[in-house]
Amino acid sequence: MGVSIRAYARHRGVSHVAVLRAIKTGRIAAEPDGTIDTAKADAAWQRSSDPAKARRPMPKVDAKLQPVPDAAVGSVRDTLKEQGLPASGSVTFVQARTAHEIAKAHLARLKLQERRNEIVDRAKATALVFRLAREERDAWINWPARSAALMAAELSSANGDTTALIGAHQMQKVLEAHVRAHLAEHAAIRPDFR
Repeated sequence: MGVSIRAYARHRGVSHVAVLRAIKTGRIAAEPDGTIDTAKADAAWQRSSDPAKARRPMPKVDAKLQPVPDAAVGSVRDTLKEQGLPASGSVTFVQARTAHEIAKAHLARLKLQERRNEIVDRAKATALVFRLAREERDAWINWPARSAALMAAELSSANGDTTALIGAHQMQKVLEAHVRAHLAEHAAIRPDFR
């Protein structure tokens, strides 16, 4: 007389369905009364099992808890302090879980703002500002060459004195010097991107 299918399944560490399948496919044989002889079934199970597919025993977990890195504990404390929650002494699991949920909520809010185009990528914004500033600088540098002749003609005709004609080339040189000095002053200003 052997053991029941469920008892044998517990003995093998498998489900009773796996034992029923093994009986149906002929991997193991049941006794005439429907029970299973443990010794015979174990030997048959070993012979018909692929060692590569055999279950490996779960590794033993050390009963001692591993220490949590100080950076993680500090991160939990910082998150709780930012939200005005107490975080003194040792950090409890509930505090760590609260900090985790707060961080997830912040991340979800940022993703939502990004999808709504309420926030922009810092690198893209910096590149755009740089490009716009360069275009503005180039426009100012080219302005004296376009405007000098017109300004010289206006100033000469406004005086009414044809002997005191102002040369367009001379006007362009003076304008370029002043524009470059003005742009140099603005180039010295460094914005604080924090």
